[in-house]
Amino acid sequence: QVLPAWRRPHRSPANSPRLEMPPIATLAPPRTPAPALALRTVYQPIADIATGRPVAFEALVRGPAGSPLESPGALFGAARRHGLLVELDERCRESAVLGAHAAGLRTPLFVNVEPDALRAGGVEPLRRLVATWGSSAHLVLEITERALTQRPSELLYFIAAARRLGLRIALDDVGVDPRSLALMPLVAPDVIKLDMRLVHEPPSAHTAAVVTAVAAECERSGALLLAEGIEHEEHHRRARALGATLVQGWHLGRPGPLPRDVESSPLPALPLPPAPAPTPFAAVAPHRPTRQADWRFLLQISHLLEDRARGLGAEAVVLGAFQSARRFTDDTARRYRALAESAALVAAFGVDLDPEPVEGVRGADLRPDDPLGGEWSVVVLGPHFAGALVARETTHRVRGSRVFEYAVTHDRPLVVAAARALMTKVLPQEGGDAAAPSVLTPARVAASGT
Repeated sequence: QVLPAWRRPHRSPANSPRLEMPPIATLAPPRTPAPALALRTVYQPIADIATGRPVAFEALVRGPAGSPLESPGALFGAARRHGLLVELDERCRESAVLGAHAAGLRTPLFVNVEPDALRAGGVEPLRRLVATWGSSAHLVLEITERALTQRPSELLYFIAAARRLGLRIALDDVGVDPRSLALMPLVAPDVIKLDMRLVHEPPSAHTAAVVTAVAAECERSGALLLAEGIEHEEHHRRARALGATLVQGWHLGRPGPLPRDVESSPLPALPLPPAPAPTPFAAVAPHRPTRQADWRFLLQISHLLEDRARGLGAEAVVLGAFQSARRFTDDTARRYRALAESAALVAAFGVDLDPEPVEGVRGADLRPDDPLGGEWSVVVLGPHFAGALVARETTHRVRGSRVFEYAVTHDRPLVVAAARALMTKVLPQEGGDAAAPSVLTPARVAASGT
């Protein structure tokens, strides 16, 4: 029996008012047409700022019309409370793709990914999405800045998998959190979407910091810059001043059904980021001269880079490879804990290292045969600073001290390459609030109640 699209709040002596989930939680496999799922997808144009012509459309979900779950916030909030977030997130994308197919869309389609569903959903939903679309071409995954700052290593793992499937990446709401500016080069998004407040509010020091950091990333990678929230001509003018080449908002078109036979300009294709090097030394040493020094000298260089990271505050990514857990000394632990209090991300790598070797620091336990186990690296990355020490232990000894072959670089692409090599070692954390049942039934929905 098909339940009503939504049920009204009800009271009982034992509990307070609550909303039960609509049929999305109880009906049909992923490829059931959207109407049976009580979901509606609307599409908003993304336009070239110079011509005003659409180059893409973003798919936006709406819940059952006229119900308390019509707004995306209420819909996803209910799904989160009932443990159905992963299922809803996937079905929203399925609905978007099916609607685009029905309208014969030939321009790129932006589809959103709910950050809290990333960890529990894994990569399999992406494979199903590509299968439904028929190709990964012209499909852009839109991921919020919140996902990047809350779970950076998990997101980078997810993005790498998406790119292996040929999907492209848009980073949304950039500018809300300064930490995202440090992590952005590791994502290497194809499209950077500025938070609408940068367009709506008067210029400020924060606006300048965001725009200069984003401009540097676009210059380095070729990413496209998109300004959201364009509601009138003044917003359009500000978007131009910020350097946007793409715009989105009511001034260009409100969300609605997809037009048929839309005339569009092509979205420029960007080359995929290169595959990460196996280690930071492998990423840097072929491009920079190397020298030899004992560990005491390298320790001073490490301290210098860490001092620079402290000055960057929330805009710093700090990654340290220490060979093994016994090299992550008490003094090192104190320094890295202090860095973690303000930095966007602090991670440590070594054989037998705990998942959290010290409060606030992500740890990566290396296999004994991992080539990174023979290296000592410190990488510091921020919007306006990049520095890396990469070193590989030799068999030589000087008065009993370990000797390393090393290089230091402040070349931004090389530092990013070194950071990407390390981030591949940080695996997603298991578990979390986003976990969802694999099969959804009315009984499971009732049992999961709030």
